[in-house]
Amino acid sequence: MRTFLKIGIILACIVCSFSLSHAQAKIGWVNSQAIMDKLPEAQDAQKQIDNIVAEWQSELAKMQNDWQKKYEEYDKKKLILTDQLRAQSEKELQDLDKKIADYRNKKFGQNGELFTKQNDLMKPVQNKIFKVIEDIAKEDSYDYIFDKSGDVLLMYTNDKYDLTMKVFERLTTFNK
Repeated sequence: MRTFLKIGIILACIVCSFSLSHAQAKIGWVNSQAIMDKLPEAQDAQKQIDNIVAEWQSELAKMQNDWQKKYEEYDKKKLILTDQLRAQSEKELQDLDKKIADYRNKKFGQNGELFTKQNDLMKPVQNKIFKVIEDIAKEDSYDYIFDKSGDVLLMYTNDKYDLTMKVFERLTTFNK
């Protein structure tokens, strides 16, 4: 769905540029990932996210190790266990497995806590970058600015239209 939206936006831009028959469209591009990689605010936010993820992965690994130990104990004893004890042990393993899956989904799932944390920590930085891109586009009369780091594939780019460093420099001068 996202790819179709981006393709639609690109096609709309192309159609608009054709409709401006006498005007020359001014197009620039940025690499927002390169900006995010260099921007201290984004690095700090990413470190916070990485620390949270490491903590959750550690908890998940501990849960998986517990499950593995219980499974190995069960596997060694299953032949001598009564049917009732075997069923009870299997139920415990299934419950533990479900608990692990639920935890994984709660933390790392599509709408899990990781998604929320990333959004909470990165959204302000992304909004700041977008604002600077918008300001530069208006000041320098750009018609379109593409983000080279996303899903939009550019087969050729002229480096003279790369606004990545200009956006980064503007962001770092605002922070001083």
